[in-house]
Parts: sequence; C-alpha cells; structure tokens
Amino acid sequence: MTAHPLFDISGRTALVTGSSRGIGLALARGLLEAGCRVVLNGRDGERLAKAAAELPGDVHTAVFDVTDGASVAAGIADVEERVGPLDILVNNAGMQLRAPLLEFTDSDWHRILDTNLTSAFLVGREAARGMTERGRGKIINICSLQSEVVRPGIAPYAATKGALKMLTKGMCADWGPHGVQVNGLGPGYIETELTEPLVKDAEFSAWVRGRTPAGRWGRTEDLVGGVLFLASPAADFVGGQVLYVDGGMTSVL
Repeated sequence: MTAHPLFDISGRTALVTGSSRGIGLALARGLLEAGCRVVLNGRDGERLAKAAAELPGDVHTAVFDVTDGASVAAGIADVEERVGPLDILVNNAGMQLRAPLLEFTDSDWHRILDTNLTSAFLVGREAARGMTERGRGKIINICSLQSEVVRPGIAPYAATKGALKMLTKGMCADWGPHGVQVNGLGPGYIETELTEPLVKDAEFSAWVRGRTPAGRWGRTEDLVGGVLFLASPAADFVGGQVLYVDGGMTSVL
C-alpha cells in the first residue's frame, strides 16, 4: 500500500530554523525522509555541519541570526540562490527562560521575545516574499502548549507563544489570498536535551504523566507527522490553525 498523493512532498525545498538539535533537528529529519531538500539553520556553523553529517538525503546548512533583520534577508536570499526557492518554512527557533515574573529582567524579556516571536516574523516575512510571488508555499510556526495555558515561572515564554499563535493567524490573513498556507504546530511536554532537567525531576515528570491523557512525555518523533501534514497538499485548505501535539493535555482539566 502506497501513501496517498495528497501527502507527497518529495522534491520540495524546506528551511527549518533552529535545527541543529532537538525538535528542529527531528523535524528536519522527517522532512528529509519524506523526500524534501532541507536546509538546516542556526548560528553555530560547526554544530550545523555536525548535524547535517548525521542526516540522510539532500541536506544543506545556512548560518544566520534569525533575530536580526539584515542577517535574515541575506540568509534567505542566499538559500534561495544556492539551494532553490523555498516551498516550506518551519519557524522552529526558540528558547526558554524560567524565573518568577517579579524577578524577570528587561534584557531577558527582550531576548526571549526576539528569539521566539520576532524571529518568526522576520524569517516568515522574507520567505513569504518569494512564496507570494510564486503563488504557493507552506509556513509552519512552532507554537506550544503554552500558546493556550501557562504554569508559574514561564509567563514571558507563554506570552511569546501566545503571540506566535496570533501572528500565525495574521500571516494567514495576509498571505492566504496569495496561495500560502500558514499554520502552527503546538508541542506539549517533549523530551529533548533542553528539557532533560525537567524529565529527570521525579515530581515534575510525575505531574506531566498524570496531567497528560497519553500518560507520558512526548518524543520529538511524535511531532513529525503533524509537520508533514501541514507541509503537504493535504493541508491546502487549512489556514491559521494550531495543531496541538500534546498527548491531549490541552483538552482536560
């Protein structure tokens, strides 16, 4: 039995930001396995090269700072000249800073805002210039469970992810008429290098498992199917939505 042609994205060019490790690397691997030509992005060229060497298929790297407008414009132009016009963009670059809100510094506020929200605006805008001209394209913003709910100590992170959800809807409104579908993917609690301290925290892990109908932490590979769907022709009439891949956590009290 072969896959339905609506899910065929072979031969398409995809850029995944923040993809030298963790969720971004897993999504890049999934797109490669689906037959895409994939560009890994990050600020550390050595780390990107190492990640690319471990991946199968047609993989490229692009070193640029997603929080700097001039760097983004030059980076996207270079990718499209060197690799080809972008068909798929996954805005995955992000970070977490945990602190009580009364103790959260101005500099950390701006840092998390730039990394989690401004980067998606900058990279999305540059990628959409070509996509809207060509009349086709898929943009997937990696939102979060915290686009909907929040725990103490992560209010700034939740603010950025809630805003990213609304930026996703705004991009859909502006670019949908030009043939570009913009949607979000909302991971729940996923085991990664960055969440390892939380995974190892017995009390917190017990809370996650008890709070999640699926009864476990998510794995990075759990997110791949959602990205492949949103990047495919199967999602041509899906716009401005966030697909939560959270084991059901957002559905229960």
